[in-house]
Amino acid sequence: MISDPTTLDTIEQFRAKRDEAIADIQSHTTSTPEVLVILGTGLGALVDELDLETSIPYESIRHFPQSTVESHAGKLHFATLGGKNVMVMQGRFHYYEGYTMQQIAFPVRVASALGATKMMVSNACGCLNPDYRRGELMLISDHINLLGDNPLIGANDPELGPRFPDMSDPYSKKVRALVKEVAANEGINLHEGVYAAMSGPMLETRAEYRMLRTMGADVIGMSTIPEVIAAVHVGMDVMGCSVITDECFPDTLEPLNIEHVLAAASSAEPSLTKLVKSTIERW
Repeated sequence: MISDPTTLDTIEQFRAKRDEAIADIQSHTTSTPEVLVILGTGLGALVDELDLETSIPYESIRHFPQSTVESHAGKLHFATLGGKNVMVMQGRFHYYEGYTMQQIAFPVRVASALGATKMMVSNACGCLNPDYRRGELMLISDHINLLGDNPLIGANDPELGPRFPDMSDPYSKKVRALVKEVAANEGINLHEGVYAAMSGPMLETRAEYRMLRTMGADVIGMSTIPEVIAAVHVGMDVMGCSVITDECFPDTLEPLNIEHVLAAASSAEPSLTKLVKSTIERW
């Protein structure tokens, strides 16, 4: 579903929707978030670590998409974490749900307008790198966009960022150095590699897994990249972390079991929570 220019919002329509969403949020909180945190599939336990101010259901915010995927709660939390004001999305939106890239990127742009200058994004993924295993974490160093679309297609709003944003370092090298230092101090096993995204919702074939590995991908998922592109466009620093929930090795491939995916995400949550909390504290 490549973006149709006839259905994309104009700059004026986007600004109106953004301002209405902000008005709805500010009717619940006066918090100015510094960090936007987006939690992926099965990764909601970080919410338990929040010093919570308020939670807002997505349906209470005009123009926010609704989470339709299992384990995505569909709540926007305003809180403090690691001494920083944070806006936490417990549930994200995917291209395969039928949302446009503009809709997927909308919360990132709202967060930026509210004051967020940093974004931490997490996801559940399958590993292609034979050195990785289910239940481990990977710090994203770069990505490969195979979604067939991106949120910058359409009219560029100069209030957000440039027409041709640079993507040579989307996951800031400086931030990655900090995350790796935190992981070492906390005794967390952390890989570092390349995240690729395809549209889904079907899982890839053996031939596609081989292609992705040949291209240089270490893990594969169905999210994250649109949000990162939008965040880089508005000038945010970005940290990305993948939780490996299944092993996508072509020669030993087995059918995916969603219960196993959620169990793997759950087993990795304590390490991810510790990593995110400590990084935000020092970021």
